[in-house]
Amino acid sequence: MKVFFVINPGSGTETNKILDPLIEEISQKLHFDYEVYSIEGSDADSVIKKKIEEFKPDIVAAAGGDGTVNMLACILAYTDITLLIIPTGSANGMARELQIANNPEQAIHLLETGITKPIDLIKINGKICIHLGDVGLNARIVKRFEQEKKRGMMSYARHLMAEIFLLKHYKFRIKYENKEITRRAVSLTFANATKYGTGAVINPNGIIDDGKFELVIIKPFPDIKILSIAWKMFRNTLLTSDYVEIISCNEAHIKSSRKTTLQIDGEIINRVKEIKVEMMHNALKVLVPAQT
Repeated sequence: MKVFFVINPGSGTETNKILDPLIEEISQKLHFDYEVYSIEGSDADSVIKKKIEEFKPDIVAAAGGDGTVNMLACILAYTDITLLIIPTGSANGMARELQIANNPEQAIHLLETGITKPIDLIKINGKICIHLGDVGLNARIVKRFEQEKKRGMMSYARHLMAEIFLLKHYKFRIKYENKEITRRAVSLTFANATKYGTGAVINPNGIIDDGKFELVIIKPFPDIKILSIAWKMFRNTLLTSDYVEIISCNEAHIKSSRKTTLQIDGEIINRVKEIKVEMMHNALKVLVPAQT
């Protein structure tokens, strides 16, 4: 077995410094060859592709947050190479989704105890999304969050409360599977997964390998309802809200009444008026705990 480790040293925690001895320890135990690449510069994806071509690994391990995982998913989609997620970021939503422990040592030991699972990806305006993308309220919070040096729940909550006083409504025309609807909304999520990195469940219906993604529509709501909606997300009872509609489909074309910020896996892409979402069924192989 050959394993290629891609480490993002700026992913949001200080756990990276313990990865080298952990990698050495488990490589000696399992007798595999490995190489390590620490991300630097703006052309990291090109360097990674070249190193993968040269080393020809069976597994690529991504040590970082959701952005690092997304970059590797883009490279590994529709290949025979398996992705291992080692969560060391400030947001580890995909690791949480796959029940991978938020602990580098336990994650690395999936090389010994884990199983390979094919999962879906989605493509949003031509860009791969492994976890969640959206426009509207949450995307604007992510944009604010991107500019923060200090991350975490309190910072996110502070930006959420600030956005409530600037809440914008959008009119979306949504075409999906030979149907067309129009909805007013404050947020529209394109969900491959079920929950954010915080554990808040935005998509209770989500199954990550069923060939479907969900459009989660958050309709305009009174300001006083924000805490109720947030509570339902953390209690996984969002479907009981009068302000939520969820549509499962394998493709969708959305037109917004005006430009709105698009984010994918925690990265701000641009401002858009049109969004095309496509399913990529069983496009990526990942290493997960045996019980997942």
